[in-house]
Amino acid sequence: MKQIARLWLLAALLPLSTVAAPRIATVDWTIGETLLALGTPPLAMGDLVSYRSWVEQPVMPSSVVDIGLRAQPNRELLAELAPDLILISPLAAPLEPTLSRIAPVRSIPIYDPQGDYWAQLRQATLTIATLVGRRPQGEALLAELEQHLTTLAGRVPATTPPLLLVQFIDERHVRVFGQHSLYQSLLGKLGLRNAWQGEVNYWGFAAIGIDQLAPLREAQLVVIEPVPLGVKERLAASALWQTLPLLRDHAPLHLPPVWSFGGVLSARRFADQLLLTLTGEGA
Repeated sequence: MKQIARLWLLAALLPLSTVAAPRIATVDWTIGETLLALGTPPLAMGDLVSYRSWVEQPVMPSSVVDIGLRAQPNRELLAELAPDLILISPLAAPLEPTLSRIAPVRSIPIYDPQGDYWAQLRQATLTIATLVGRRPQGEALLAELEQHLTTLAGRVPATTPPLLLVQFIDERHVRVFGQHSLYQSLLGKLGLRNAWQGEVNYWGFAAIGIDQLAPLREAQLVVIEPVPLGVKERLAASALWQTLPLLRDHAPLHLPPVWSFGGVLSARRFADQLLLTLTGEGA
């Protein structure tokens, strides 16, 4: 939390544009956290209740209005708020015809299975920074993050085995993260190896049964919260789970919620939490 506050303070202290930042609403959490990192919190954002469970940090200010489900925002409330601009991701493209009746709509792409996630994250951050008149702050945030990751990479234990990054769907299925994911990009920045080399979907993960983890004997399992209610208890009674070879030599590590499709602040939070866990400092 201190490191996130430092990034926000850095953005706030840099020279401000002489033009007031537009009042921006968004249905996208990654865009919302990027606006916050730039010191220009969104006017409104979709589904703040779920955001607190899946993203957790950074905490959105109380001034940010919850406009309901990301896929079905409250258009009447949005119209009352009268934003200057609405930012969406390409995933929300079906919303554009109706949202554009309220305010101009701009789509900010981050994911492209054919591209490099880190390059796309950088471009999205700078695009948003330019829209709010804070391009220098955006460049400073990215430079500071790169420097921080370089520092963390020097602290990674040399004996760290390949990591298997998962989020539980239920007691029998997980999302496992690989190529094109934020997590994979950060493993590369930290000099770590990803144990999952299998196929992934558009978003950089594969939904698999836990039996498919059996061949990955040398991997260190890293479980990213939140875990669905009741799953931990059912895993404790699961013979399949208890006998997985990868659990014999390495107890699973646990990370707090970090938005797997996040921006600059989520990237830093994941790297910090992962290092704390690998070194035992986060226990």
